[in-house]
Amino acid sequence: MAKEFKNDYKYQPGFGNHFSSEALPDALPKGQNTPQLCPYGLYAEQLSGTAFTVDRKHNERSWIYRIRPSVCHTPFEPFHRKTQLVGNYTDEANVDITPNQLRWSPFDIPTEPTDFVEGLHSIAGAGDVGVKHGMAVLVYAANKSMDDTAFYNSDGDFLIVPQQGRLDITTEFGKILVHPNEICVIQRGIRYSVALPDGPSRGYICEVFNGTWTLPDLGPIGANGLANGRDFQTPVAAFVHEDVRPFRIVNKYGGRLFTAKQDHTPFDVVAWHGNYAPFKYNLAHFNTINSVSYDHIDPSIFTVLTCKSEKPGTAIADFVIFPPRWSVQENTFRPPYFHRNCMSEFMGLIHGTYEAKQGGFVPGGASLHSMMTPHGPDAPTFDKASVEELKPMYIAKGTQAFMFESSMQLQPTHWAIAESGKVQHDYFKAWQGLKSNFDPNWKPASQ
Repeated sequence: MAKEFKNDYKYQPGFGNHFSSEALPDALPKGQNTPQLCPYGLYAEQLSGTAFTVDRKHNERSWIYRIRPSVCHTPFEPFHRKTQLVGNYTDEANVDITPNQLRWSPFDIPTEPTDFVEGLHSIAGAGDVGVKHGMAVLVYAANKSMDDTAFYNSDGDFLIVPQQGRLDITTEFGKILVHPNEICVIQRGIRYSVALPDGPSRGYICEVFNGTWTLPDLGPIGANGLANGRDFQTPVAAFVHEDVRPFRIVNKYGGRLFTAKQDHTPFDVVAWHGNYAPFKYNLAHFNTINSVSYDHIDPSIFTVLTCKSEKPGTAIADFVIFPPRWSVQENTFRPPYFHRNCMSEFMGLIHGTYEAKQGGFVPGGASLHSMMTPHGPDAPTFDKASVEELKPMYIAKGTQAFMFESSMQLQPTHWAIAESGKVQHDYFKAWQGLKSNFDPNWKPASQ
């Protein structure tokens, strides 16, 4: 019979810290990482998120002390499912290349029993996990918990955005409860299991194949603002002690899923220390910056987390939100402007109504505006914003939209275009009502 030693949903605050946590007193070795015999007869195991020789500022690793080492499992075998995930977005067999504006209706909650891993679907991406370069967008839709099953990703870091239903996530580092309007990041290699306390659940995922999620630089904003490091939460150690219990380990490797068996839980880490650990963040804590004079400011001011590329100022992926905020600009068209972008923009909606679209873009759905493809507010939004009284307004109340923005050219998958059944083929009509307002006889008001 299993005995669980845990501190449910207790967290350590901070971002990128070197944390230490132990579920039993003195479980962490004193003064060294690998003593000849570890306290309580535990095994020492290092989990490296970066190469050993990466500079100290960017080096990420944790030492975990567990009842059995994670190597105790059977050989991996292919995990068969109807729709395969995508790992190589440079292979045209995996994608449907199109420059068109794309929008999806909410993705279905499955009718057959489906857990978090079984409910994953690749939507779009760029690059190749095999060379550790690129990023991907996925969705998940599930209606059952991962019983006696754990998952880990060898391909990249997951940033998970729940849209419907909480996720009760048990990780090797402890437990995390993630609500809609919160996010969590689970890095490459960390094993975890997802339970669904509210029943069916749905959400979005941004996966980065290289680099890691960090806080954006603030520049002239100063030392404070946007997502403050103190508001991020990393779990404390918790473990299960049991004799024998069959467990399934699912690994995403090369964009494919594989499964192995073991006779014990992987959640037997009694203590750990390091800076490579999962974390969560409540989007309601975001400190919003906006214009208090004129013009609609670029959406980069709403960046929560970024995964930097080797080119300064250019991201492999940014996670950007559009939270409730005051809009006070004078003599300004306040909704998002019409735009052609050298970046790719994938948007989702957690709840509410997005300010730039009057219909069609709804919670659980998504849109993709590809590199240099025009986009902007629809005709009703433009017409309304062009004549409305410019008084101070609290906008996006009860709404949380977000964007995964990337410097890479995202290609939608065959499943997203042809098999999901959710593409809104009439999306282009959102802009067809934009008429010409050109007046060749216009004169400035002062004349």
